[in-house]
Amino acid sequence: MKKLWCCILLILLPFGSILSSPASAHTNNSEGFSNIEVNEKTLDYELKLDLEELGHALNKETDQKQLINNKVIQEYINSHIKLYADIQLIEGIIKKNDIEMIKERPFAVINLEYNIEHKPEKLVVEYNMFMDDSDPSHANYATVKLNGKQQEKILTFESREVEIGEISFLQNVKQFVVLGLEHIFTGYDHILFVISLLFGARTIRHILSLVTAFTIAHSITLALATFDIVQLPSRFVESAIALSIIYVALINIFNKDSKHQPWLAFGFGLIHGFGFAGILSEMRLDTNHMAMSLLSFNIGIEMGQLLIVTLAFPIILWIRKLKYKPIKWVIPSTSAAIFAFGLVWFIQRAF
Repeated sequence: MKKLWCCILLILLPFGSILSSPASAHTNNSEGFSNIEVNEKTLDYELKLDLEELGHALNKETDQKQLINNKVIQEYINSHIKLYADIQLIEGIIKKNDIEMIKERPFAVINLEYNIEHKPEKLVVEYNMFMDDSDPSHANYATVKLNGKQQEKILTFESREVEIGEISFLQNVKQFVVLGLEHIFTGYDHILFVISLLFGARTIRHILSLVTAFTIAHSITLALATFDIVQLPSRFVESAIALSIIYVALINIFNKDSKHQPWLAFGFGLIHGFGFAGILSEMRLDTNHMAMSLLSFNIGIEMGQLLIVTLAFPIILWIRKLKYKPIKWVIPSTSAAIFAFGLVWFIQRAF
């Protein structure tokens, strides 16, 4: 037992510098949010960008609110986001700005106004914020209202240009499935929780019961949060997710013969569902096709989760069957590392 605690301590030591960092398990890829509304004579654009990343792109300090009051910001935005009303290039003027906390991080909220001669039939957005300058993994989740319709677009390094009004049903499904896949594969806390559950599974039937319970639970709260029926504070949700990792990891460390029950996966799955809903809540989905966007997003999450289980569980079973004693420490040691990550994330998120 002393050896195990020494192992945990050694694992924790390298995380000392991480504790002072604002990074978290959900911020590996940078995010931005766009809300665009086209009126008769103006186009209103609310742009939300990570304050630290914006400062990095402009080579400015990010701890002062004056950062987003500079005309340099307006020039930078107009040079990196091109809007075409029909075929005419339009430029925005900053009318209002503020700072908002999103997922416990400060975001610059920049409100731009674009003058247009008349309401266009077509709107083209060319988005290049951060992608070439600092972070090719940057993604912007855009909501656009034009001619009485609302559409959601996801702007990425591979897909920087969108033409509003021409998205098909299949394109909408595809982009939200991809968003779900990206969310699970960049949500390292969710991945580590699923792996921790696998450590306590003994058979295919057992793992199916755990995964099914977790899936049903997080699908329930994902829907409740997306439809704005139930909302929980982001700090509470993210801290609770970290605690779920710590709890399951400790069971795996101190009870080598632990057999996780479906009720455990279901209970913690309810919390993880609120975590999954974060991006969709920020996108302000149109109620007319919110259900399909939600379903597509959840399918993407389940596809990613199934792939993780398919790859990890056979390896875990193989390790359990080996008679070579040193290999038996792989699961406890891995659980200790997972515990360390969970502890770091809890401290970051709760305090």
